[in-house]
Amino acid sequence: MKEYSPGMRVIIRDEEWMVKKVENNSFDKKTIHCVGISKLVKDHQAMFLTDLEKIESVDPAKVNIIIDDSPFYKKSRLYIESHWRQKIPTDSDLHIGNQAAMDLMEFQLEPAQIALKRPRQRLLIADTVGLGKTLEAGILMSELIARGKGKRILVVTVKSMMTQFQKELWNRFTIPLVRLDSNKIQKVRAQLPSNYNPFFYYDKTIVSIDTLKRDIEYRTHLENSWWDIIVIDEAHNVAERGNHRAQRSRLAQLLSGRSDTLIMLSATPHDGRSESFASLMNMLDPTAIADPGNYGKDDIKGLCIRRFKKDIKDQVQGTFKERHISIEHCEATDREEAAFDVFTDLKLQMDTGNRSLAGQLFKTGLEKSLFSSPAACIKSIDERIKKLNKKYPSQAMPDIPKLEELKIVLERIAPKDFSRYQELLKLLKRQSYGWSGKNTKDRVVIFTERIETMRFLVVQLRKDLKLKENAIQEIYGGMNDNEQQKIVEDFGREESPIRILVASDVASEGINLHYLSHRLIHFDIPWSLMVFQQRNGRIDRYGQHEQPDIRYFMINSKNEKIKGDMRIMEILVQKEEQAYKNIGDPALIFGKFNIEEEELITAEAIEKGLSPEKFIVEVDHFSQEFNPFELLMMGSAGDNAPVNVAENKTLFKDINYLRSAMSFFSSSQRLPMQDLQTVEGVELEITPDLKRRLSALLPDEAMPSNDCLRLSPDKQFCMDEMTRSMQNTMAETAWPKTQYLWPLHPIFEWINDKAGLLFGRNEAPLIGVSGLNPLNDFIFIVAGTIPNRKSTPVVDAWFGLHFTKGQFANKLTMEQVIEKTGFGRTDTPNQSNLTEKNRKDAADLLETVVRQAKDTLSLYCADYQKAIDPQINDELDKLSELEGRHKEYQLSLFESDRKKSEQERKVEEIFTTFTEWVKDTLEIENNPYLRIVAVLMGV
Repeated sequence: MKEYSPGMRVIIRDEEWMVKKVENNSFDKKTIHCVGISKLVKDHQAMFLTDLEKIESVDPAKVNIIIDDSPFYKKSRLYIESHWRQKIPTDSDLHIGNQAAMDLMEFQLEPAQIALKRPRQRLLIADTVGLGKTLEAGILMSELIARGKGKRILVVTVKSMMTQFQKELWNRFTIPLVRLDSNKIQKVRAQLPSNYNPFFYYDKTIVSIDTLKRDIEYRTHLENSWWDIIVIDEAHNVAERGNHRAQRSRLAQLLSGRSDTLIMLSATPHDGRSESFASLMNMLDPTAIADPGNYGKDDIKGLCIRRFKKDIKDQVQGTFKERHISIEHCEATDREEAAFDVFTDLKLQMDTGNRSLAGQLFKTGLEKSLFSSPAACIKSIDERIKKLNKKYPSQAMPDIPKLEELKIVLERIAPKDFSRYQELLKLLKRQSYGWSGKNTKDRVVIFTERIETMRFLVVQLRKDLKLKENAIQEIYGGMNDNEQQKIVEDFGREESPIRILVASDVASEGINLHYLSHRLIHFDIPWSLMVFQQRNGRIDRYGQHEQPDIRYFMINSKNEKIKGDMRIMEILVQKEEQAYKNIGDPALIFGKFNIEEEELITAEAIEKGLSPEKFIVEVDHFSQEFNPFELLMMGSAGDNAPVNVAENKTLFKDINYLRSAMSFFSSSQRLPMQDLQTVEGVELEITPDLKRRLSALLPDEAMPSNDCLRLSPDKQFCMDEMTRSMQNTMAETAWPKTQYLWPLHPIFEWINDKAGLLFGRNEAPLIGVSGLNPLNDFIFIVAGTIPNRKSTPVVDAWFGLHFTKGQFANKLTMEQVIEKTGFGRTDTPNQSNLTEKNRKDAADLLETVVRQAKDTLSLYCADYQKAIDPQINDELDKLSELEGRHKEYQLSLFESDRKKSEQERKVEEIFTTFTEWVKDTLEIENNPYLRIVAVLMGV
């Protein structure tokens, strides 16, 4: 009976497959799960029954050696390069991510290094706003793609971030994500049968969490899909809150089990509740935390990394400009003072002994809207009066006349009486401020909490600044995903007419507004320091080349109540700046890590009528309290060891490989290509064959509209092109015309496939070189892999076996092979003097070569096992200890034996699954796969 094991190469139905899994059906019958290797079935998944199929093992000792007769051995060089480039890194060093199109800083490599050192790459990247979490995720994703672990990718983010995330990953890493926004989903559904899973339609997609949340049928599709990598952006939105598990949290929990790799991103990952943060950690690793209310840094070590600007200041000198902060004081007008007086005297029956669901008095919420704008306050009054009339339809409610009186005085505040608005107008027109609506590269972001305030500002600014309607735009949560994405994209394009963006706090999370803007205005003051951080991070972030200019608007009033409350607002501004400079995280000031709870602290200070002095004392008391998150994060990122970057060398540089391949292929098909004039690179005409391939991989937006593909390996040029693409005319796409050429660009998948077929299945070229004895020297280039139980290579080695006079002489690295023979990196003339006798002499050595190659791989295997066995034992010991803790905690929650037994089974199921995963992933299969790639001999 023939034995099959994961990693084996087999021929079935005249196609080559790799065995992924073997199932025993009976004593002599098995089912083998395979993935296609040869062109016709490449990447196709299939199952075969051993008793029904003719299954032939690929025997490397029976390889057909073919004399290469191509000029300068171009055919062999391309063939070897195509396979060498698919060699999988099996260590934890960085091999590719450091080469991305970005101004790299070492701290951005650390998350990938931490993740790669663990059995599973599951990590929360919790760096503060503006440090480049998307880029850090892209670096790790690139490394995983290079390791063959990134064919299927799902990115889940908020709808306003979809285009930005998609473009960052394509422009910098050439990772092509198809954006499943509302329009695309409608198109997919129109093209597919109703029962077809849309997540099988594209391998790499980005989708909004709100889309998944709204669409119930997507849950079934998610449950039946599997990805290599899942990324959840703004991950704090999916954490569990108390006993309530929101739909977002349930979706994230579901997704956490649909991929071996899970990358979470959040600048505000902790809301002050240990259980909430534990929910994120347990999505990453369900075995990590037994008791969500009681855990420490060792429990989350390697699962979370968090840095602030102060932590990496030595690396970022000159990268982040020192922000300019200014408080603009506005003298209240008479009509505003009248409204303040009516408001201060307001005593509402509904607030007597009652609090709203938000935990604050209605009057306090009313003051918050009053501090935003008269329009916002009027809206709050109208909504409350409507509710009161509905609740008390047949009796007088004394609060209603009081609210109507306040509304009357608010309605008297015309734009000319609205002091903060008038001060905003003066600032925008002030020569010393330096902004002009005529400057296409200088734009302003104005933040406000209330939609009514936003709408007032948009309408009034258009009128008073005499700007066209499209020069001032708004963005808020009520917009659909396409509207939000278009506004954000246009705001960063020089040719766009937008000069001012008025935003609600929907725009304070994640999106980049810094491309053409370094000016940010807080028209109203948030009551949460975390909102300050989020808003300011839109322009004060990685990639900002100007000094961020941040303005806060404050009312000076004669009303003592209003004066005191505005002083509290001013203290918030000062405390945020203090936290930014000294401790990095403004959430530490209140110690709540939650926007709603921070707002409650501010609201309570206003309700108590705290003096500014007492408020400072109270805030300082909060900041001195024990901070569990800080304790958790100490040392949780790993051992702080330096990042190890490996240098990979093959025969060709990327651009030379592309040129050589296209030149060679053009001998048999039309493949027009010309060099770029202003930078190193090429322009290719996209042929139908290439178009079919690229269309299956690239999002529509990245496909060139003129059927010409421009590629350059010049990183700085491509980064400049990204910036230039933002300034395209409105008729053009905002995607770069020249794409970054590096090993992960999809063009190389196409080239590798074509070049890999230059020699047939089970063939290897014979090449003549000058560095060997022409009578009896051979070097056999061997590729050898050893898989784990999941058929993923854990050893992937290329080496040369040097034979002299028919005897094995020594093993060589590929660098040594090239150095000894001179083959590959320079043009080696093909003198066409290899004979049939040379070919036969090489073939006669194959049996000996294969035995020696197996002996060599056995040494690699022994080295791997020596290194991995202690890690496996440590992992299994850790899991055994954790399982005991999980059982102990779960059993403490229940009284009934039935419930205890049920929970115990659940814990055992989790740990059994994970233990098997560890063994399958780390333990090696003693079944090396060998391939004779090429043979070199002296001429």
